Formats: sequence, C-alpha cells, structure tokens
Amino acid sequence: MGNREDLLAGAKRCLLEKGYGRTTARDIASAAGVSLAAIGYHYGSKDALLTQAMMEAMGEWGDELGRVLAELGEETDPQERFVAAWDKVLESFVEHRGLWSVQIEILAQMEHAPELRAMLGGAQKEARLGLSAMFQGVPEVPDTPDELARGAFYQALLAGLASQWVVSPELAPSGREFLQGLRLVGASVLPGAGAGPAVSS
Repeated sequence: MGNREDLLAGAKRCLLEKGYGRTTARDIASAAGVSLAAIGYHYGSKDALLTQAMMEAMGEWGDELGRVLAELGEETDPQERFVAAWDKVLESFVEHRGLWSVQIEILAQMEHAPELRAMLGGAQKEARLGLSAMFQGVPEVPDTPDELARGAFYQALLAGLASQWVVSPELAPSGREFLQGLRLVGASVLPGAGAGPAVSS
C-alpha cells in the first residue's frame, strides 16, 4: 500500500481502538508507519482523515451485512425475513462494537465541526439507497423518492437500535420485538392495519 492507503488503514484501527476524540494525528501516523506531514498532504487534516476512515469502515460493515442478508433469500416470509434481518444486525453490533460506539461519538462532535457535518451529510442519500437495497436483499435500488423514504426509515431504525444497544445491549429489542413494534405503530397510523399477535416473552 502507499502512504494514503496506509493512513486510512491506520486511522480505522485508531478509531475502533481509541475512539474519535482520543485519537491524535501522531497516533494515526504511528499506526500507519508514516510521517505526521503525510496526513496533511494526503487528507488535509486529521478530522478529514478520520471521517473518511469512519465512512469506509461503515461501508465495509454494510457490504458484510448485505451479503448476510442476501443469504436469507427472497422466498422467506416477509415478516420472518424482517425478524431475521434485524437479529443479524444485532449480531453485527457485537462483532463491530467499536464502529458503533465511534458513530455515536462522532454525532456528538458535529455541532462544532462543520467539515465533519458536510462530509457526513453529503453521504446521506447514498446511505439511504444502500440501506433500502440491503434490507430488501437486492444488489441496488433505483434513485426514487419511494426508495429514499424506505432507506430513511431503515436508517432511523438502525440508528435508534444502535444507540440502545451501545447503552444497554441486554435491553435492545430483538428482531421479533421490532416486528411487533412495527405492527403496533402500523395499526395506529395506517387504516385497516392490525397489530397481530403479541410477542411472546
């Protein structure tokens, strides 16, 4: 790898091990085996590099989970597929805890980091289309208002579940509890929708 790729790999390791706020430029340079000056030359700033590293790590997580969800198969009952998909998400949180902890930490930094806000905001559309495809088990979806709305809904569920899981993993809802919540909300806002059977404990 070249210095640019080495820096990105080093930044990802530092993010997952130390978090956003505790990672210094020197930490990254040391992990990458390059000089401090290389950060400015290739990425402009430490924050820009860390943001890029976080976005790449999230992309890798999405690719990995997407492959897992695609294996669920389209023939599966839609409700059971929904349950299984969110249970797989929970399993991925266990394997990638550092990634989700740093996600929440970065959100808290955005109020005072316009560059960070701009970079993450610019990725929203792509993220929503990616989530829509991933949870439907298809390679990609068209760029339409419906798919963006579907993706935004999944994004909200994902962020909320991640926050609950990071705070208290044992209290985070399972896939079946998520399904029951969807039924209950649907019954209250969509005409003719039923709540369905209660979730067994």
